[in-house]
Amino acid sequence: MGYRIRPLTAALAVVFSSPAVFAQSTLNEVVVNAGRIPEASTPRQIGQAEIAAKHAVTRDTAALLQDVPGVSLYGAGGVSSLPSIHGLADDRLRISVDGMDFIATCPNHMNPPLAYLDPNAVSQIKVYAGITPVSVGGDSIGGTIIAETAAPQFAAPGQGLLTKGEVGAFFRSNNNALGGNVGATAATENFNVSYTGAYTKADNYTAGGNFKTTTATGRLGHTLPLDEVGSTAYESQTHTLGFALRGGNHLVEAKFGYQDVPEQLYPNQRMDMLGNEQKRVNVRYLGQFDWGMLEARAYYEDVDHFMDFGADKKYWYFSGNPSYNGAPCTPAPGGCASGMPMYSASTTTGVNLKADIDLSANTLLRVGALYQHYTLDDWWTPSGGGMSPGTFWNINDGQRGRLGMFAEWEGRFGKQWTTQLGARYERVSSDAGDVRGYNTALAATGFQYRDATAFNALDRQRDDDNVDLTALARYTPSTTTDIEFGVARKVRSPNLYERYTWSTWTMAAVMNNFVGDGNGYIGNPELKPEKAYTASATFDFHAPDRRWEVKATPFYTHVDDYIDAIQWTATSNTATATPVSNQFVVLKYMNQSARLYGLDLSGRMPLASTGFGEFGLKGLLNYTRGENRDTGGNLYNIMPLNLKLSLTQQMGGWNNAIEFVSVQGKDDVSSVRNEISTPGYSLTHLRASYTWKSVRIDFGVENLFDKFYYLPLGGAYVGQGTTMSATATPYGIAVPGMGRSFYAGLNVKF
Repeated sequence: MGYRIRPLTAALAVVFSSPAVFAQSTLNEVVVNAGRIPEASTPRQIGQAEIAAKHAVTRDTAALLQDVPGVSLYGAGGVSSLPSIHGLADDRLRISVDGMDFIATCPNHMNPPLAYLDPNAVSQIKVYAGITPVSVGGDSIGGTIIAETAAPQFAAPGQGLLTKGEVGAFFRSNNNALGGNVGATAATENFNVSYTGAYTKADNYTAGGNFKTTTATGRLGHTLPLDEVGSTAYESQTHTLGFALRGGNHLVEAKFGYQDVPEQLYPNQRMDMLGNEQKRVNVRYLGQFDWGMLEARAYYEDVDHFMDFGADKKYWYFSGNPSYNGAPCTPAPGGCASGMPMYSASTTTGVNLKADIDLSANTLLRVGALYQHYTLDDWWTPSGGGMSPGTFWNINDGQRGRLGMFAEWEGRFGKQWTTQLGARYERVSSDAGDVRGYNTALAATGFQYRDATAFNALDRQRDDDNVDLTALARYTPSTTTDIEFGVARKVRSPNLYERYTWSTWTMAAVMNNFVGDGNGYIGNPELKPEKAYTASATFDFHAPDRRWEVKATPFYTHVDDYIDAIQWTATSNTATATPVSNQFVVLKYMNQSARLYGLDLSGRMPLASTGFGEFGLKGLLNYTRGENRDTGGNLYNIMPLNLKLSLTQQMGGWNNAIEFVSVQGKDDVSSVRNEISTPGYSLTHLRASYTWKSVRIDFGVENLFDKFYYLPLGGAYVGQGTTMSATATPYGIAVPGMGRSFYAGLNVKF
């Protein structure tokens, strides 16, 4: 596979020289080929055709991964699901967006990396769900997801100006979701400018039946029907502007991104995102040389994030009467509290270097280095009542830096064997400044003074030396069989919220929760990095032309110093002597030991060729088990056994499918977190699309029979009413899935 690019000298001439100098440059076209050796580790690739089929179904980029073996999704906001690979989610994965490693800037992780991309802007996604090569890993233990926007296109020689674009729109009935996207490109042989933009907005969705006993929200005159899932509305807009120059064997490109989310409400968090603005710059150089290929990237990201109570959650609190629903009153100590404003701000600066060096026709050496510096401030301004008179600093002057390098050797032996060996070293350093609570008085509510004083007395600088190792092999005994197997050691350092959130006060702790279980969490500066040891194999049986295929991937992972949690008592500031059940609790992060194992099965096959088109069958089955080896309990939010079958039909421009989804009940739950069990369910979806020339129409029905079900990874329902206190929120209700929803979408290219 190749692409055409031109010399770096021409690109630099544009930047540093006059137009006359550039006009005199003579450039010869070449084709750059990326890699002659088949990779020992083959990622699951989601291409443009699969992505286009989901444009009308979802505006959550993480949802594009639903058909990838081993991948499940933690429920979150409408466009911010958190991917999980074999039971390891969120920061335990490396998620790269156009080569940039973003970090969630929120105590609830409401702005994960994939949330900054609209599905329409995604060109392809690669998922490493088995053994991850060190060249695409780092500071993660669960796998790697690489999302990429479209590569720049240029006019053919003599074509003149190349112009192209597309416009799309969609609608979904259940939550009145609607939106649109636009894209445009103008390019000569050497210069490209492109733009993509998208907007989406949705109301709360309704479940397939009633699931709660109250319609109250804690706000005068505002109620929710018993089947409406509160705090599921959202609104988002994203924009990307790109420039690229090519010359000979070299390419330089720059992309500028902007996202504004004025509202994204959360059914499994006590707060809502009422503002999130991201600005980013991404500059990349790619060049082909006689010895191989060189890639260099520098990026910068700035995030401003704001949380408070959305329309479905109680806003005015009165210390003398927790059920106070009267008209707003003047905030004052001991009086009313007007919400709980929470702000987060961060910057991320990164530099990545990578080179592919051709040692011979059958051996390749990859080497690389990275630098990343992340800063974070997380503060909560006073709002009255117990949230006053000063500002609560959740994290002050938080810093996290990564400095790393890797080397990866890959070789091919004959026609049957490809092997890969890799090593990666990273120095991860973190620190945070002094903190304070709302009230600095000695007897302040919730031990704020005690906890802040103890935290400030600590030496909070931490330096981790992390080493990743991988060994992979691919064996191809015949044209119908491929076997990939390997082992790996991967290491992840704790994030800033895991290490430096400090308050044992229930009111503050429940605001620090990025797993959606309704509990409160306290950080632990003494956390050690997680160290995972994984063995995995993929058995791939297929027709020579891949008309049919069956894949099986068993895996086993042992994790030392796995970051789990134990119940914590604020009064004594010690572990809870007798853990409590059937209620929300406060927990403290602790290193323990864990293991995860399971099996992924996937396959597809043609069924028949008839006068009504080509019929086929696709299937996917995932099983994951997660255990805490210290306690003997279950790990949190492990997706139960699930099956997906799709009967497909293709005839002319038509592509249609009936999809069946079946999920077993989730009974293996985390007792320390009082995780809520969910019953099993089965759903049916209908999908249809028609394409001709440059027009594509999609339509269908999700949850055809309007079945009621709970999301196994959706967390606890805290989407309405009094959510500020753990004890005032009803315990035991899981977040339901969406009821029947009709959808339609239109996309036109020109």
